[in-house]
Amino acid sequence: MTDTDFDVVGIGNALVDVLSHEADGFIDRMELVKGSMTLVEEERAEELYGAMSHRTEMSGGSAANTVAGVTSFGGRSAYIGRVRDDVLGTVFAHDLKSLDVTFTSPRAGDGPSTGRCMIIVTADAQRTMNTYLGASSMLCADHLDLDLIRASTVTYLEGYLYDRPEAKDAYRVATEAAHAAGRKVSLSLSDSFCVDRHRTDFLRLVAEGVDILFANETEITALYEVDSFDEAKDRVRGHCEIACLTRGAKGSMIVTRDDEHEITAHPVERVVDTTGAGDLYAAGFLFGYTQGMPYERAGQLGSVAASAVIGHTGARPGLSLEQLLASLDE
Repeated sequence: MTDTDFDVVGIGNALVDVLSHEADGFIDRMELVKGSMTLVEEERAEELYGAMSHRTEMSGGSAANTVAGVTSFGGRSAYIGRVRDDVLGTVFAHDLKSLDVTFTSPRAGDGPSTGRCMIIVTADAQRTMNTYLGASSMLCADHLDLDLIRASTVTYLEGYLYDRPEAKDAYRVATEAAHAAGRKVSLSLSDSFCVDRHRTDFLRLVAEGVDILFANETEITALYEVDSFDEAKDRVRGHCEIACLTRGAKGSMIVTRDDEHEITAHPVERVVDTTGAGDLYAAGFLFGYTQGMPYERAGQLGSVAASAVIGHTGARPGLSLEQLLASLDE
């Protein structure tokens, strides 16, 4: 690896997460699809917000969670995303900066308000997300800091952002800038519903523009429209340099053109909330990768980070991953 200013720059939907723990009856009453991510309009977001009990609010968004995790490991990370110049936009920016994540994207002076994700956590630790994208969906190529992308070892793209043509163009521009500078590009498929919406584009991205792919078992089988994990694993092999495939309690698998590494899930005393597990797995792997660690070790870091986040409420681990890793290595 050559020296860079940043290990990872993330590009994604800049959202404020609103979480609450609810019984399964809440899911039925509000006519939600359990375990999914559904895009909603502002009116629906307000309806859900009003119905949720004991809400917890914090800055979020998939790629933002990942770069925050990279920094928690001791890495150098930055973020590109769109927020409005409003209260939630101010909270989002302040939170990232308090975590030592570089965030210099200018805030929008008009247009939709800052986006938010309403996250319902049920007793089985499943999370059901309803997202009002707001200002975050307005990101376009003009908002990219290409110098920041060129100065980062890996540019990490969030699949959730891929719903507007302007966002697709932004990803194209970011990918071209990163590769022209000799850097790597990573993509998270984000959600099986997201895969269903963009399968053709994602397949092309994985084959032509992505070096490191992150997907869970449901997402990777949906991408290739196959019935089993083994079929999907064989299909993705060779389409990109590295595919990091997570399987919950079954652990994960790192697949390359010539090899595969099976990673066991790191033990967790009690699963409280799976929100952010995939985001933090990506953080651990990308931190290890950018530090030149073997793929298997980077996958183990991903497993440790995922276990740290699912043991409590919220998409951030709430402790120093660098210190946690040091304690485990003693």
